Amino acid sequence: MKNYFHSLTDRPDPVFFLIAGPCVIESYDITYQIAHTLKTVTSRLNIPLIFKASFDKANRTSIRSYRGPGFDKGLDILDKIKKQLDIPVISDIHLPDQAEKAAQILDVIQIPAFLCRQTDLILAACRTGLPVNIKKGQFLAPHDCRNILNKAGQTGNPHISITERGSSFGYNNLVVDFRSLPIIKRMGVPVIFDATHSVQLPGGATDASSGERQYVPVLAKAAIAAGADGIFMETHPDPEKALCDGPNSFPLNDMEALLSTLLSIKKAVG
Repeated sequence: MKNYFHSLTDRPDPVFFLIAGPCVIESYDITYQIAHTLKTVTSRLNIPLIFKASFDKANRTSIRSYRGPGFDKGLDILDKIKKQLDIPVISDIHLPDQAEKAAQILDVIQIPAFLCRQTDLILAACRTGLPVNIKKGQFLAPHDCRNILNKAGQTGNPHISITERGSSFGYNNLVVDFRSLPIIKRMGVPVIFDATHSVQLPGGATDASSGERQYVPVLAKAAIAAGADGIFMETHPDPEKALCDGPNSFPLNDMEALLSTLLSIKKAVG
């Protein structure tokens, strides 16, 4: 059976797929605005889209940080947007007992980077039968993903992908080793590159994370050239006012120009 993520790009012309949306659901209106814009842009460019937004950010730096609308309300918003725009949706789960209920609405389940070694969580997500995107922890080497995939493989679910999102480099910094893309691809799964979390400065603002969004295009272009199957990007109409991950979110109005460039690179490298 063909992996769900591989099937998104199963066409004669080289293309990557996009997972994109706001870091967290702030409201129905702004989430719909972002989703509608992304669908319009990706439809024009013929890039497969999976819309991403989190109902809960359970690992915020500060107890005072906005986490999202919560499990039930957040899934309800995603369900409405999914049906209104006819697009697949993805969101993170944090606890094993969230998997089955989330699977009734989501098209793809995501495992957060900090939780990528949580065996029960991975098994619960994969047992739903839905495609599962597992974000590689910033504390793992690329070859460590083999252990994650072995866990997922116990469920018989063939629809697994791994997302590279940078590795911890000293304090409050990340660095990307692009060797990880071919290393993980040789394990037989699609590899996604998270271009926005890779420029995050974890805890860089003392009680919040900071980021350097100006480097998002550089890393995204390098990832496509290195063979990434998909690109993950958090985007917002006004990143400076975003309630989560604003410093590393990419401006929504700049998405089409960047995606066009990435598409040209993909076609050039084949």
